[in-house]
Amino acid sequence: MLPVLQNDSRCVVLAPMEDVSDSPFRQMCRNMGADLVYTEFISSEAMIRDSDASRHKMAFEESERPLGIQIFGGREEAMHGAARVAEANNPDLIDINFGCPVYKVVKKNAGSACLRDLGMMERMAGTVVDATHLPVTVKTRLGWDDKTIRIREVALMLQSAGIRSLTVHARTRSQGYKGEARWEYFKYLKDTPGLHIPVIANGDILTPQDARYLFEETGVDGVMIGRAAIGYPWIFRDIHHYMDTGELLPPPSLEERMKMCAEQLRASVDHHGERYGVIMMKKHYGNYLKGIRNGKKLRMEIMEKDRMDDIIELLMNFSEEPSGTVVAV
Repeated sequence: MLPVLQNDSRCVVLAPMEDVSDSPFRQMCRNMGADLVYTEFISSEAMIRDSDASRHKMAFEESERPLGIQIFGGREEAMHGAARVAEANNPDLIDINFGCPVYKVVKKNAGSACLRDLGMMERMAGTVVDATHLPVTVKTRLGWDDKTIRIREVALMLQSAGIRSLTVHARTRSQGYKGEARWEYFKYLKDTPGLHIPVIANGDILTPQDARYLFEETGVDGVMIGRAAIGYPWIFRDIHHYMDTGELLPPPSLEERMKMCAEQLRASVDHHGERYGVIMMKKHYGNYLKGIRNGKKLRMEIMEKDRMDDIIELLMNFSEEPSGTVVAV
């Protein structure tokens, strides 16, 4: 059984992130110890139209397994069709996005919009479950706003609809990504009478210590890592090692960072083509170069380049500079 579907598996999962969680990045995170990866979220409307973009986002390599395809949408018919399309691509599971707070998604009654209409959420979840033989999971938020936090009710409802695992971002839709994630709700949720499906924690999990706290103090069954993995795929290795030994690993060396960054860039260009592959990497450079003396200067130089070879030359030459040393952060 997939770790994300097991209680107390203590799995460490890569979050689905738009324009970040592409195939090259997912492969890198799996190699670094991610127990499960998700595609970036894909529009159900685009999937049933068989758009080039949706096909590209669904593409994955066998080495990425276990992998889930995440879908979103505001129409039951489209979500049913999207589930069938996703199933035909043979992932290990399908995830429904009931949490995206972005206006362009919410205005289509998708993402976190369903937190305003739990009946619609229930129907949507049931529609997807009925459309596929694959396990179906959900990612959502605490509520629409502070007045509508009904996460226990939501969890039990989704469990009854056939959802096999629930990931919760510990903010409301009205919070967006502001303020601190409210981790106290994870224990509250795990203590829900009658709730048996695994609960995966998401939101502000930035260090191995954060993951350990959530496992030990709230009882969650897994953690989902988002921003902390961007430009730092070692986070999965670090968390697993800390959970197994209680020991914090030293940060990767400058040479390791430069090599990993170049490897991801090559894979990105192979997957997307040079123009878009170079663009897709731009969100990762900041963290790859974090804590490195003269790293900001290097990042500015990289951002001006549009050819892979030029960027790799900068990375490799920088690794030979005496001033390019990793410092504690």
